[in-house]
Amino acid sequence: MAGGVGSRFWPLSRSNKPKQFLDILGLGKSLLQLTYDRFKKIIPEENILIVAHEDYEQLIYEHIPGIKKEQLLLEPMRKNTAVCIAYSNFKIFKNNPKANLVVAPSDHLILREDEFLSIIEQGLEFTSTNDALLTIGIQPSRPETGYGYIQANGDKSVKGSPNLHKVKTFTEKPNIEMAKVFFESGEFFWNSGIFIWSLESIMHSFELYMPDLNNQFNESLDSLNSSLEKEFINNLYPKSKSISIDYAIMEKAENVYVLTADFGWSDLGTWGSLYSHLDKDEYENTITGKNIFLYNSKNCIVNIPDNKLAVIHGLDDYIVVESDQILLICKKDEEQKIKEFVNDVRIKKGEEFV
Repeated sequence: MAGGVGSRFWPLSRSNKPKQFLDILGLGKSLLQLTYDRFKKIIPEENILIVAHEDYEQLIYEHIPGIKKEQLLLEPMRKNTAVCIAYSNFKIFKNNPKANLVVAPSDHLILREDEFLSIIEQGLEFTSTNDALLTIGIQPSRPETGYGYIQANGDKSVKGSPNLHKVKTFTEKPNIEMAKVFFESGEFFWNSGIFIWSLESIMHSFELYMPDLNNQFNESLDSLNSSLEKEFINNLYPKSKSISIDYAIMEKAENVYVLTADFGWSDLGTWGSLYSHLDKDEYENTITGKNIFLYNSKNCIVNIPDNKLAVIHGLDDYIVVESDQILLICKKDEEQKIKEFVNDVRIKKGEEFV
């Protein structure tokens, strides 16, 4: 899934080139490229599909050279994850009704790749022989308020797999007090947004919990993989409900499991989450840019293009980012306001700045 706009990484992430197309980790590859390269180690490249907004078609070709047009599912508008997963299901169904699937965001950080791939293969083995909707739960390392949580049913682990449990509850992002309770209980895991299931299981769930959307796809199944597909999708999306797969399916279904793991994961959703993974100087500043002078400053994230020079004095715990003639200076502990800033800029200055 590569259709998000990454607005919390503004101004580096913009609507015309969001964070999945950026080398935000300084590794010489975009997050999309890292994700694709990771999965092609265990999945044939021709079986990897990318779902994204149609505006990003050319960017995908640039970042994944050699990918075929039929591997791209282009959306006319953003409608959250349930619709894009349904679209993928029916496209795959046309080619392989018995498929076993992994659904993953394109912009996550995975530090221990071998452990991650081992977990994915364990999940695929389980869903290939069980009617199950499986999600990956991350062992929390701290009381985090920025992630949703999954509560595992400790009494219902799958025989022979101590890290595989029935799901008890899903919980949205908690406040800090509740996050501490979750962390200390040992029963709660971060919701990674990575899913594994058989095509048969997930399509049956759409029949049960999103019958209207399911029927629309069924009625026009012949148009998929044909010259009529684009017209069908362009007509369907405006009428579809914008809802996440979590709300639409996972929180309602009875056959939901969680595979718990710890492979160095972050959803890189904010500047703060990125900060924890970047190298820091002696004053706990992370610095990206060749011409930055910091004085009496600590705990800051500074990202300035190499062709710009910045002199910064007296800041503690700030985000300072310049990109394409836009400068952001924001307290790190108030970065949740960045979405609000972006919205204000859009209203007062127009789309060219967002």
